[in-house]
Amino acid sequence: MDLDAGDSPWGDVPSRSGTSHISEPSEEHGQSAQSSSLGAARSPVRGARRGHRKISAQATKLEAVDDSVDPLGPLGESSSFDQQAPTPPQKEPLAQRNAPPTSSSRPSTAGLSDSVALEEDGAGIRGPPPVQPPTDAEGQKRQPQPSISVEQAARPTFYITVGDPHKVGDLTSSHIVYQVRTKTTSKAYRQPEFAVGRRYRDFLWLYNSLHNNNPGVVVPPPPEKQAVGRFDTNFVESRRAALERMLNKIAAHPILHHDADLKIFLESESFNLDIKNKENREPDLGQSKGVLSSFGISVGGGGKFVEHDDWFHDRKIYLDALENQLKGLMKAIDTVVAQRKGLAEAAGDFSASLHALASVELSPALSSPLDGLSDLQLRIRELYERQAQQDVLTLGITIDEYIRLIGSVKTAFSQRQKAFHSWHAAESELQKRKHTQEKLLRQGKTQQDRLNQINADVADAERKVHQARLLFEDMGKLMRNELQRFEKEKVEDFKSGVETFLESAVEAQKELIELWETFLLQLDTDVEGNPLYPPAPASETASAPASENPEATMVSPTEQEA
Repeated sequence: MDLDAGDSPWGDVPSRSGTSHISEPSEEHGQSAQSSSLGAARSPVRGARRGHRKISAQATKLEAVDDSVDPLGPLGESSSFDQQAPTPPQKEPLAQRNAPPTSSSRPSTAGLSDSVALEEDGAGIRGPPPVQPPTDAEGQKRQPQPSISVEQAARPTFYITVGDPHKVGDLTSSHIVYQVRTKTTSKAYRQPEFAVGRRYRDFLWLYNSLHNNNPGVVVPPPPEKQAVGRFDTNFVESRRAALERMLNKIAAHPILHHDADLKIFLESESFNLDIKNKENREPDLGQSKGVLSSFGISVGGGGKFVEHDDWFHDRKIYLDALENQLKGLMKAIDTVVAQRKGLAEAAGDFSASLHALASVELSPALSSPLDGLSDLQLRIRELYERQAQQDVLTLGITIDEYIRLIGSVKTAFSQRQKAFHSWHAAESELQKRKHTQEKLLRQGKTQQDRLNQINADVADAERKVHQARLLFEDMGKLMRNELQRFEKEKVEDFKSGVETFLESAVEAQKELIELWETFLLQLDTDVEGNPLYPPAPASETASAPASENPEATMVSPTEQEA
């Protein structure tokens, strides 16, 4: 700051004692030039008296006035607290090794220098920085977080079993009725646990209804129909297991478990009557219409559909290849099952032949082993039959289910194609009505009544085009999610199916080995008491020369000690 300006606030009187004023601030506790200029401005008198006013003004300390209006309030009363860094928290054992803590009157620079010295000299170990304990606390809070989302936790649970298949009806109208038992936590049902009787065509009705009510959703399908052997025990059991898997997958679906038709199927005591009442209330919603008809959009096959989305095009190619591979694998499983059944049949024939031979043989020493071997072959036949059935119910039912699921995915693709054709049909209808509207506009006011009508028709056509376009786009987004869900469930189901298939095969082989070992032990026991094979006399064993059996003369040290 200029000294001339410091002597006079107006800067018009030159100062002659500038040297003395320069030396005074340096001797008086580091007084600043700004405080001297303010003191000069307050007193018009020059000389020593003015210097005395500077000293008295110094006692007020403008810094203290600034601290009193500090935005931190009471924390800003002392400048040392503003500048001093917070000391890090330290544990008790480590605090004894460190240097003694600094007092509050010590300047902040000394505390910083001590901490630096500790790091450089290695005399002690610094405590963790102040941000470390909150990080540990946050890590502990993250551990108990649930592994499922809130939506999954709030979703109702279903446990459905299909059992007790029994034949109902006479010779012309006979069919199998299954008992469907449901346990659920959903509040939409009257009771948490209930049971109803359903036949195969009821499951088929549920599948078609869910497809029509939810276009674009991959609905788990029921097993295929079979005209020949539909009352066979193995076929009924495999169909029961497939129907049970179908219902549990539908109930676990985030969209399908809300459907009203599923509630009717699982809960209704008068199922056929409820279906008729539903069809009477909604006559327009047939199996070939559904959601598109509810919007007033025509549903038709349309022309040839050309896929413009590469993602859907690649998925179609992938699904076709996967279907062919699964069908080939299904043929291989059928061959394995047929071979196991052939082995079971051969074991049964072998057992009958052995039993016949044992009955003809007069020697009881030979008849008993033959009878034992015959019984063993019967048990082996049962093992092969059971293993063949397990192959069907483990890996075979999974392969068959996904072949049918691919058909359900293709049905969803066809629904998307219908939505696309309906959208373009609505656009073509809109263009026709707009063309008619333009003709009426050129004719003038004479066609005012028809013009009002065509304007309403154009507005209605625009609404249908908008709805059809939104439905097509929403169906595409929904199908993307459905195919991702399909891929995830496919990996899990096939992994579980293969593991169960291998476990059953290992258990069957263990059981087969155990059967043969048990038979051999029994046979050895019978041979020891068989008079046809008497044991060698003790005299012959004792008189055997040592040269013929040199190992017999050798005695181990253990035997000598004994």
